[in-house]
Amino acid sequence: MTQQRKLLTIDGGGIRGVLALEILAEMERQLAKEQNIPLEHFRLSGFFDYVGGTSTGAVVAACVALGMSVEEIMGFYQNVGPKMFDNRWYMKLKAALSQQSAYDATPLANALKDVFGEKTTLEPGHLKCLFLAVTRNQTTDSPWPISSNPAAKYNDPTRPDSNLKIPLWQIVRASTAAPLAFRPERINWDPNDTSKSFIFVDGGVTPYNNPAWLLYRMATEARYNLGWESGEDKMLVISVGTGTSSKGDDNILRKATGFGRALLNRKIPGALIQGMVVDQDTNCRQVGRCVHGDPLDREVGDMIPRDADGNKIPLSQDLGRHFLYARYNAHLEQDSLDALGLSDIEAAKVKNLGSVEFIDELSRVGKRIAQDVNVLDFAPFLHKHTIE
Repeated sequence: MTQQRKLLTIDGGGIRGVLALEILAEMERQLAKEQNIPLEHFRLSGFFDYVGGTSTGAVVAACVALGMSVEEIMGFYQNVGPKMFDNRWYMKLKAALSQQSAYDATPLANALKDVFGEKTTLEPGHLKCLFLAVTRNQTTDSPWPISSNPAAKYNDPTRPDSNLKIPLWQIVRASTAAPLAFRPERINWDPNDTSKSFIFVDGGVTPYNNPAWLLYRMATEARYNLGWESGEDKMLVISVGTGTSSKGDDNILRKATGFGRALLNRKIPGALIQGMVVDQDTNCRQVGRCVHGDPLDREVGDMIPRDADGNKIPLSQDLGRHFLYARYNAHLEQDSLDALGLSDIEAAKVKNLGSVEFIDELSRVGKRIAQDVNVLDFAPFLHKHTIE
């Protein structure tokens, strides 16, 4: 029998990673209960074969791959989050004017070293499951997804520039190096070859702030040398977001002043990232079989297969899709929060990637979205779990 493969991805989103963690906490709880394992002994790294993330999602994915519980990861965010992001307005203004970094990267780097271990790498034996972090190589002007897949071409341990030899903390730090927020991360791939020294910035400025489609491709494309088999009963892809919101121009363009135009330009990257997040989600729903997800728009809806009466087609009926797929995310517009019964939470307070003073509110949003998690949606993959 072909081995089933289970993939998990987490979007980028700064401190809003707390929102995603609440969703993962509920998933962890249900999976442990479903498989009759005490929660304190259950780890997502024992259920998922491959976990990946971008920016803050890379932090979460790395923690999962190391075998940490969601409670432990949440504690890390609550303790380190306020040190990673400083929302003082004058620091942001200074960064915008000087094109320097708004936040000091040192606390994050030190925290990653403490949690991951300074000498922990992507080499086999260091991680409990396969791991992927999305970065952008600013030197080569290209996305660089860095994986722990031991069979990958550039992970050959005999190479002096093998990806596997790079410290995990540094790869994650590179994935979180948001332009104007944190300074870029320079990584020397080969200490004896200066041409292999590259500057990296946040993976969120690639097409893969939502890396779900990317992880599927890296798991199945033959050139990555994993070649995992696809199919509704063979592969599961779970995608967890960190909250999205409209990136409209707020009538800035109408004002047509130099300052107004500058503000609009600041919104453009976010709008592009949001568009790509939706595109990756749509790709997964079209090629995979969606079992959960909010409507994408009023034309295609949620793309969950239904019969003529509008009922979900049972999973026992194979539709020939490449994988089962679920997407969990929150919309952070005020009307969406109101619809979730969270009208006391102001959208403006939870939209910002550095809203560290509103971690409790982000947690409440995440817990509300977590109510939509039902592991029976991917029942074919609930086989016996091995305790880590």
